[in-house]
Amino acid sequence: MACISITLSGLNNACKEASFGGIKEVLIAPYEDVASTSVDATSHLLTPTMVTGKKFKTYKLMKSTGSLTSTLNTSETSTSYFTNEVTLQFMKIETTKRMEIMSLMMGSVVVIVKDANDKYWYLGKDNYVECSAGTATTGTAFSDANHYELTLTDTSAELPYEVAETDITPIADPAPVI
Repeated sequence: MACISITLSGLNNACKEASFGGIKEVLIAPYEDVASTSVDATSHLLTPTMVTGKKFKTYKLMKSTGSLTSTLNTSETSTSYFTNEVTLQFMKIETTKRMEIMSLMMGSVVVIVKDANDKYWYLGKDNYVECSAGTATTGTAFSDANHYELTLTDTSAELPYEVAETDITPIADPAPVI
């Protein structure tokens, strides 16, 4: 089998520029609520189209309580793929959050992550995203967090695609769930 031809352009990363860690919010929708996705050939931005009447639900996060990590998995004998994990913390264990988390645990979803640099990243293009881990903890010391923590995992052939901010408003319900 012939190898795929690639084109490299190089990166100019010599300048210091603001690049903040963490995520501000996530938008989550059932996998079947996304009618289609398209990737622009020039900008490489992904545009999701929702089933009529369906929208992503917004989950706002406190600072330093969420992350997105993409890990390349490869071997000499098989294809390469990425494991994309979104880790979220929801402060204060309570019934409303418990019910929402139980729904997330059982669902097949797509996720859009808004990072601390105000960029939106789409997970679930190739396959649905699923809850792969979760904990609820009261903490030990008075200053410890009382919270739920969830890990949502996406296995994909590629890194997450960026979504233009202008494409978010028509597909997102702005009222946070929890």
